[in-house]
Amino acid sequence: MEHDEQRIALFLDYENLAIGARDALGGMKFDFRPIADALAERGRVVVRRAYADWSYFDEDRRMLTRSHVELIEIPQRMGGARKNAADIKLVVDALEMAFERDYISTFVLCTGDSDFTPLVHKLRELNKRVIGVGIKDSTSTLLPPACDEFLFYDTLEGVDVPVPSARRRRTRSTPQEPASRPGPAEPEVEATPAPTVDDLSVLIAQTVGGLERSSGGPVSASTLKRTLLRKDPTFSEADYGFRAFGELLRHLEERKVVELSEGPSKGDPEVTLPEHVEGEAEAFALLERVIEDLQQRNGPVVLSGLKTQVRKVRPDFSEKKYGYRGFLQFCRAAERSGLVTLDWSDDADDYVLTAVG
Repeated sequence: MEHDEQRIALFLDYENLAIGARDALGGMKFDFRPIADALAERGRVVVRRAYADWSYFDEDRRMLTRSHVELIEIPQRMGGARKNAADIKLVVDALEMAFERDYISTFVLCTGDSDFTPLVHKLRELNKRVIGVGIKDSTSTLLPPACDEFLFYDTLEGVDVPVPSARRRRTRSTPQEPASRPGPAEPEVEATPAPTVDDLSVLIAQTVGGLERSSGGPVSASTLKRTLLRKDPTFSEADYGFRAFGELLRHLEERKVVELSEGPSKGDPEVTLPEHVEGEAEAFALLERVIEDLQQRNGPVVLSGLKTQVRKVRPDFSEKKYGYRGFLQFCRAAERSGLVTLDWSDDADDYVLTAVG
């Protein structure tokens, strides 16, 4: 039921996140969207605030504004004084909201700073659920155990950590692009391909999986639709040629993307993921065979170019058919199945894959 949904207040210690991504993830640019998608699976976000001196994060400011994040300006000061001012303002706002807005049930603190641990304890004393979000290598070991749930940004769906060579190039470049760069909107539109049913299959499979993990129970079709709309308020099944959401789900059931069963409410079936995606095992086996062949001929097999080698054997291969957004994610799933190993190699400056068999 919608009135039982969690109401979420989101607070971003933005300097901690942005600098953490740059330093711990080798120059990677922080993107808010994976966090928004993860939270959409956990409830309705009613407050979004980010704290920083925004003169240092010009491009980020525009990205956050497009995601309807309220930017709290911390005036420029020297070193730690500026950082402390942001931290204190965040704590004061969070506590004020906890006391004044009873309808907010969950607080999300996006930071890896252990200084926020007392705030976490106080919010939990006030019967609030607390979710933390931070960069894995820059998050204090004290913070995650204090939270009800902690999400590492670098492992969220949609976050692809760049290889070090790309990281180094980004680190050497200037941190900000000129704010007056002409026509920013037009390239964004041109760079966004039209979504396909394959893209939709991936989105729905990942959303159902996320809802199952976060709720620990069955996922109704109505809950799934609300969550998709949180992730993308413009979502409409009509854009994919379907007259109703139920028709879309039945189509995906035929494609073995989801399974439907009768729910407690008439016309609102339960949606689950099949235990095994059709053809996934064969795809993993194909990857293993390609790696074995490349090992015998050329030695260590790096990730770059591997998908091209797989497509030489099976031209219609696409990881999206099996619910994966990217080839790296597909390879990691094959690793979990015990068919390959995936390790970072400083010498190769890339991931190296080895066939277990």
